[in-house]
Amino acid sequence: QVQLVESGGGLVQTGGSLRLTCAVSRQIFSTYSIAWFRQAPGKERKFVAAIGWSDGDTDYTDSVKGRFTISRDNAKNTVYLQMNSLKPEDTAVYYCAARSPYYSGSYAFRTQYDYWGQGTQVTVSA
Repeated sequence: QVQLVESGGGLVQTGGSLRLTCAVSRQIFSTYSIAWFRQAPGKERKFVAAIGWSDGDTDYTDSVKGRFTISRDNAKNTVYLQMNSLKPEDTAVYYCAARSPYYSGSYAFRTQYDYWGQGTQVTVSA
């Protein structure tokens, strides 16, 4: 059974940092691209960052560029999202998701993702 399990969320002050972790099932880790999405209360789920399965290319939504970094540890089947200089508008539930190699191009379309984690809450206080 394929699983994605997020951890690392919490409460942090403005300007602080958090590192989110997504543990990915071994059977898909080496061939699926992994992305982070987030969903604030009453809003739709939106793309945050992604890392490609083949060459490790990365992509970010504009609002987190220069503050967030996505990376993967192939030995641990894990993807990280390092979040620095956090702002109150970063408050959301963060989800990791896996996209099959069938797809290419933009990582931002959530309908392309086959597997999702349960989410982890990130709250940034003003």
